[in-house]
Amino acid sequence: MAPNLFPSEHLADAQAQLDRLIAAHKPGHALQREFQTDPGIYRLDLERIWRRGWLFAGHTCQVKSPGDYFVFDIDTDSLVVIRGDDGAIHALHNTCRHRGMRVCQDESGHLGRIVCPYHQWTYARDGALLACGGMDRDDDLDRSEFGLHPAHVREVAGLIFVCLAEDPIAFEGAEQSFAAMLKPQGLERAKVAAVRSYEVNANWKLVWENNRECWHCNTSHPQYVKANWDNAPIDDARLKQEIEAHARATSARLRAHGLVIDYEEAGMVRFPSADCWWSINRTPLVPGWVSESMDGRPVAPVMGDYPIRDVGTLRMRTMPNFWNHSSSDHSVSTRLAPAGPQKTRIQVSWLVDADAVEGKDYALATLLPFWELTSEQDWDLCENNQAGVNSSAFTPGPYSTKREYNVIRYTDWYLHQIATP
Repeated sequence: MAPNLFPSEHLADAQAQLDRLIAAHKPGHALQREFQTDPGIYRLDLERIWRRGWLFAGHTCQVKSPGDYFVFDIDTDSLVVIRGDDGAIHALHNTCRHRGMRVCQDESGHLGRIVCPYHQWTYARDGALLACGGMDRDDDLDRSEFGLHPAHVREVAGLIFVCLAEDPIAFEGAEQSFAAMLKPQGLERAKVAAVRSYEVNANWKLVWENNRECWHCNTSHPQYVKANWDNAPIDDARLKQEIEAHARATSARLRAHGLVIDYEEAGMVRFPSADCWWSINRTPLVPGWVSESMDGRPVAPVMGDYPIRDVGTLRMRTMPNFWNHSSSDHSVSTRLAPAGPQKTRIQVSWLVDADAVEGKDYALATLLPFWELTSEQDWDLCENNQAGVNSSAFTPGPYSTKREYNVIRYTDWYLHQIATP
């Protein structure tokens, strides 16, 4: 487990505050204001969720060759994710073993060796200490004891996950699910076509609540609802039958290619739960749409092993910091990182086939707008939600069991995680 950065006396205060909040929480209702504003609760979030679970860090295509790296910050923790000379991906704490200087200042790049800019302590690509300046001549330092501290890292089907805990939670279930369903997408044979980074003035939990329902989509995401069924009226029996018939027909057509449409989200009922922090399923797009683009037409060459374009969208989510929508021609990943009680850093990345050439096979002007608009519309909602929660007049309202059932599941998961010392 990463060291507790919260002084013990303050930790006791935060725990007492948490106990009061959990006792006062009404099941099926929004969380109280303090969960989105209180610094002590935020520190407990870091210790009990962010420093325990598996975090999506990035894509394997970002570190294709030995020495390629990127930096992933989680509040005060910073990791260097780097491809080693052994071909493996390593996650190294970005803090020199001499006096704690951040060894990598740039967000990404290529390194022959990792050299601390302060006193030039030098590390191999796997974090081993190679040289320590003038202290080499003192002949009293055991270099084997002063390598960069490692974090756990796992990769599956082109995705990289890291864990800050000494004893990570199980990864195998997620690995099996993702490996099977991601295989045709070919993310390990992709490249990052574009990245957009945001600082959203909202607590990370409000960002997730927004993600877990589409009740707001009709008024807030005009481009999204043209392509997807998420916002379909729940009380329209005829439309429900139409959607189910389309899903069955699409699934029957794709089954010949080894793909399965799962509009009803079967198998997702446990997400998120105490023992299931991931989900992945394939859903149909509306008739006439073969990609999550502004007009439904392809915006890039087919990815991976897809034999046809019309394969719906593959959707992934992992708690606490990742979701992804993948069409047959491109993939869009969203990564969250907490940066304060009311601030979340978010990175959105667009991936296409590695051989696709910008300006010839795809154009950013058509690749980006669908999810750039959807994302930024959501960030505005989250910031305004945070501003309202900050009000002294805020009291938690009830969730809709028909429209916000996924938010209820999410809130139950969060309360279980935060209540576990």
